[in-house]
Amino acid sequence: MSEQNCYVGLTHDFLNIQAAIDKVRSPMAGAIVLFAGTTRDNFAGKPVKELQYTAYNKLALRSMLAICKDILTKHGLKGISMIHRLGTVPIGEESILIAVSSPHRKAAWLAGEEALEACKSRVEVWKREEFEGEEGVWRANRDGAMGQKTDS
Repeated sequence: MSEQNCYVGLTHDFLNIQAAIDKVRSPMAGAIVLFAGTTRDNFAGKPVKELQYTAYNKLALRSMLAICKDILTKHGLKGISMIHRLGTVPIGEESILIAVSSPHRKAAWLAGEEALEACKSRVEVWKREEFEGEEGVWRANRDGAMGQKTDS
């Protein structure tokens, strides 16, 4: 889904970093910042087997687009892309890509982080952490165990 230099998507496919960057590339941009949230092999001292994501797709896409439009305007961006993977995301693979382009680097850095935090707190995506040797745990996409923030 795209609108006004904002590109959002949900997919069960492997995320393509170059495609995310290409969505926001502009001759008016002097900076492109990319965040790639990757499944790590541990959380809170437990070995993670994989992550599984599910979403309320229609509402999640609307929320993602609203976030992107707000951030595009606030930071004077030339483009913003937010793509979240659903289903099983193995260790070492990306679950989310956020790319932003702006005339200057500072705005791009700030916008990328703001987009990630807004996505984690507002988008209707949920995560199940699958651990080695024990039952998995459903979590809000934004919060980890014991109040720790998750990276993806």
